[in-house]
Amino acid sequence: MCGIVGIVGKSNVNQALYDALTVLQHRGQDAAGIVTSHDGRLFLRKDNGLVRDVFQQRHMQRLVGDMGIGHVRYPTAGSSSSAEAQPFYVNSPYGITLAHNGNLTNVEQLAKEIYESDLRHVNTNSDSEVLLNVFAHELAQRGKLQPTEEDVFAAVTHVHERCVGGYAVVAMITGYGIVGFRDPNGIRPIVFGQRHTDEGVEYMIASESVALDVLGFTLIRDLAPGEAVYITEDGRLFTRQCAKNPSYAPCIFEHVYLARPDSIMDGISVYKARLRMGEKLAEKILRERPQHDIDVVIPIPDTSRTAAVELANHLGVKFREGFVKNRYIGRTFIMPGQAARKKSVRQKLNAIELEFRGKNVMLVDDSIVRGTTCKQIIQMAREAGAKNVYFCSAAPAVRYPNVYGIDMPSAHELIAHGRTTEQVGELIGADWLVYQDLQDLIEAVSGSKKIKIDNFDCAVFDGKYVTGDVDEAYLNRIEQARNDASKAKSQAVSAIIDLHNN
Repeated sequence: MCGIVGIVGKSNVNQALYDALTVLQHRGQDAAGIVTSHDGRLFLRKDNGLVRDVFQQRHMQRLVGDMGIGHVRYPTAGSSSSAEAQPFYVNSPYGITLAHNGNLTNVEQLAKEIYESDLRHVNTNSDSEVLLNVFAHELAQRGKLQPTEEDVFAAVTHVHERCVGGYAVVAMITGYGIVGFRDPNGIRPIVFGQRHTDEGVEYMIASESVALDVLGFTLIRDLAPGEAVYITEDGRLFTRQCAKNPSYAPCIFEHVYLARPDSIMDGISVYKARLRMGEKLAEKILRERPQHDIDVVIPIPDTSRTAAVELANHLGVKFREGFVKNRYIGRTFIMPGQAARKKSVRQKLNAIELEFRGKNVMLVDDSIVRGTTCKQIIQMAREAGAKNVYFCSAAPAVRYPNVYGIDMPSAHELIAHGRTTEQVGELIGADWLVYQDLQDLIEAVSGSKKIKIDNFDCAVFDGKYVTGDVDEAYLNRIEQARNDASKAKSQAVSAIIDLHNN
């Protein structure tokens, strides 16, 4: 879960890239980077931290050029060292920079191919750098002094043939243009749009439509699975389907948690999808507990608020804001390390006692992953005087790891893995617990309109991985890599390396 943006403008794009990354900050809080191009030269700034901390005035003044790309990162594969910050760069051919959202499931094979066959060196543990080198190699194979759109699309076609997984990419070819492309299953989101200025038409590619909205760009559409868009430095736009057998299977968890509610993804309003999640949850509660004694519905801010409002409406009970959120604490889901997540919960939220005292409270969250956060929140509700604390999740039980770019932990760290709803409810301390049914979630996201989506990637709920290459051996390998103990060790090593380098 990272945020990407690319802009081909008619004047300096540094401020627009900064603003777009700020809008996409919810997609990654670990690192940020911007690279611009001017007169065939590249200007790069990237580091660990939030957008506002990475880019100071002196950095912005150096980021000159009317074309550039940007990235906000949270750690998926690899460590959280500043060496992993994007965009990445290779000098051959042409000078290519790339920013990537997603995860490659065949990265080990690709890394070996790059070294042994492509004769390229990869300097980090990031699969994004691997993807960059695959794209650069395929573009170099065209052997052109000046690449055309045909060369770019041919290179993307070969990327799709070699790379497996979920990926949305923006890449800048120095002096020529910016290309964006999406994996053949359309797992990770990417959109493009335009705005008219006195100097001419400017184009933007981004992870979410909200970045376009805020900067005054008009959304043209989402990239289709396997499709690429190429915008030349002088403002000509080309699109091409580059995958042989694309299948539309976007990640449904984008609508549950990752995306901003004011985004439109694959023609679907994230806000409307979350409203319908609340409706479906209310219907399930009324089916299973028609005599419920819920006095008040309280969301766990912020992502669950939209679903909680509609849940309360359909149940005919009060909706109240029972928790005050500290806006200066990041999203706990994407914080590296369990210790940081635990520490941040009580710093992040504080209960308003009058909304809990003596009441039967229904807490609503977007999902339950590890269970540690909601367990602490339920305890906070009891300490504030709640009579009974019920809990519902706008998403089904998360039982399986994500392998396409969301850093969901290994299976044994998922509280619902191998457990019933009743067992999870007991572990988190709820008087009773309700999960969304998977089919209800799919219907909530799909809505009543007909959309050209073959199916959704629901692997974290049902264990069905749409790329077809994920087996038990692969999951065992990522479990070893993803457990929090391994991450803590990796981060400690990275900190030592960074300290030495500085």
